[in-house]
Amino acid sequence: MKKATCTFFLFHPALLPEASAVSDIHFFNSLTGQMEKENVYGEAFLRYAYGNPLGKIALHSFIKRPAFSQWYGWRMNQSASRSKIAPFLEQYDLDASEFADPIDSYRTFNEFFYRKLKPSARPIDPQPDRAVLPADGRHLAFADASKINTVFVKGQRFDIAGLLSDDKLATRYQSGSLILSRLCPVDYHRFHFPVAGKASATRVINGPLFSVSPIALRQNLSYFWQNKRTICEIQTPDCGTVIMLEIGATCVGSILQTYPANSTIEKGQEKGYFAFGGSSTILLFEPGAITLPQNFIDRSNQGIETYARMGSSMAKIST
Repeated sequence: MKKATCTFFLFHPALLPEASAVSDIHFFNSLTGQMEKENVYGEAFLRYAYGNPLGKIALHSFIKRPAFSQWYGWRMNQSASRSKIAPFLEQYDLDASEFADPIDSYRTFNEFFYRKLKPSARPIDPQPDRAVLPADGRHLAFADASKINTVFVKGQRFDIAGLLSDDKLATRYQSGSLILSRLCPVDYHRFHFPVAGKASATRVINGPLFSVSPIALRQNLSYFWQNKRTICEIQTPDCGTVIMLEIGATCVGSILQTYPANSTIEKGQEKGYFAFGGSSTILLFEPGAITLPQNFIDRSNQGIETYARMGSSMAKIST
């Protein structure tokens, strides 16, 4: 079984100045039942950009700017990028039998990156009283967003009003449950609805594109509410209105929505996908709407992410 691995493709580490060591990233893999160390390809670049004074000049001068990520996304849309697919498959031991389309059908690396999977590869928990994870990735879950102070480093708190860019809306979710799902480039990069209901149109809040790697977030959690992000409200019959956000990040060329706006949606239905790059989704539930598993909460309160796949049970709906 492959390990969940994060990758960063901007620069080769050998070209970068030596950076100070950072704490390793460990997560609990629900598929193996074990703690694992995350292998972050390009870690030297991240340490340099977010931990070195000269790197921070480059970060704020051009790396965080949307034009930089658009340029990199353009590169991954060129036919020459197709040559990266085979080495990527081999290096990260991806299971091609899960793919909905043959490998040789992808014309660019980006097409491969946001590939679809066979429905059997990500079964949706059928229990009607269960909300499911919206994406593959490393997840953190908190029963009360107002009490979060252990995200990647102690003392950093979520600014729900900043995240939603709406003070009035934020008051409804300030003490509700928050689930953060972090995707790495090796992950399946389509995101899905965690519950059934009626989904609003998705609105866009523009912003810069900082990395959402823990290496960057340990420096500044506010990248989540500074970055470009998209917001959708899901009206449900059993758990109130659920807020779903997709967070942009460095080298994420686009956040694309594939569902019809203002429509009735099913649990596990595809909502959209990220073009090239790792990123995150965030779910907000009103207070008391769901009950999260205690072991999920306990790991999150210790700052330990849980790796799990889209469609698996995330919480019990408190009907």
